[in-house]
Amino acid sequence: MASVNLSIIYYSATGTVYTLARAAAEAAEKAGATVRVRKVAETAPPEAIAANPAWGPHLEATADVELVGHDDLDWADAVLVGTPTRFGNPAAQLKAFLDSTGPLWFHGKLANKVYSAFTSSNTAHGGQESTILALSNVFYHWGGIIVPPGYTDPIQFKSGNPYGTSHVAGEGPPSEVALKAADHQARRVVETAAALKAGRAA
Repeated sequence: MASVNLSIIYYSATGTVYTLARAAAEAAEKAGATVRVRKVAETAPPEAIAANPAWGPHLEATADVELVGHDDLDWADAVLVGTPTRFGNPAAQLKAFLDSTGPLWFHGKLANKVYSAFTSSNTAHGGQESTILALSNVFYHWGGIIVPPGYTDPIQFKSGNPYGTSHVAGEGPPSEVALKAADHQARRVVETAAALKAGRAA
């Protein structure tokens, strides 16, 4: 299998999306990929962070995770993007980074890569699918190859989300089902990117 560079780019306020990102990274590495896990910069005001008892501690616990840069997109053969839902859309922190990638897009450096997305919401109908679909709009403009998990593994019939891994944060930390779904999605992304890379080389 052709070697794959995978960037996992995420925003997480209290740790749910970060946990999914780490599960995806572990699975991708086991599948043979070289993985970068990168977070987007926190831009929320201190009073908002202080209002949630889990927000500040998570920021401290992940202080050593590198901030994402344009090079992490340029370097990658495949990109997994994670975000909590914000009224059915990606978090503003992630959107700010995506909005900064115009120079890469203009020079065609985001095209023909594999893209996939994952999310979490506080409630069962909190905008998980619409958030992933909103990210797909970005991938369309980039000329990306979108690879959803679909119903391509038995775990998907338990997780129930063919668009991308998702979790209801209001029910607690990511469940074993969500973690296994993240594992499957990451492996599927790596395998697809490897096949495309091998095909191009041939």
